Amino acid sequence: MTTDDITSTGGATSPRPSRALEIVAAAIATAFMATFLVMATQIPLRTEGTGAAMTARTWPTVLGIGGLIVAILLLVIAITRPAPAREDMEAISAGGPLRIAATILLSSAFIALWGVQSIIMAGYKIQLFPIVAALFLFALLWLYGHRGWIGLIAYPVGLTAFIYVLFGIVLRIPL
Repeated sequence: MTTDDITSTGGATSPRPSRALEIVAAAIATAFMATFLVMATQIPLRTEGTGAAMTARTWPTVLGIGGLIVAILLLVIAITRPAPAREDMEAISAGGPLRIAATILLSSAFIALWGVQSIIMAGYKIQLFPIVAALFLFALLWLYGHRGWIGLIAYPVGLTAFIYVLFGIVLRIPL
């Protein structure tokens, strides 16, 4: 970001409105949601029941359609209207780009490890999802400044347990 990209408003600096940035962000969101929708329709089903009202594809497809509609609306607004003022935005903080890069790296590692269903160690089959998910949440909380030990332990373990019980045990959706 150069000094030309920032305007001064009463001592505080804020980025200038950028129509190109709005269009690119909306186009990326549209592409992402279209990909999400295509992937949601390809979720394998255990039973192809003709009378099944809801399957493992139902909610991902609904979310994909809703997200795609919103993304297309954002794209249309970004193209047809002038860029909104950005005086409510703050300047980039010193550690911001590093945190974004670390978040992308952690998320990529989490997605890569999610594909490994389980390992066998000392004769026991250990599912990796609960361990990897809890470590991922712990790392994100720590990265973004949470330092309380209760939040760093209780939140990742509790949320991971909730997700595992709801999807893995109750709904029987393989994690």
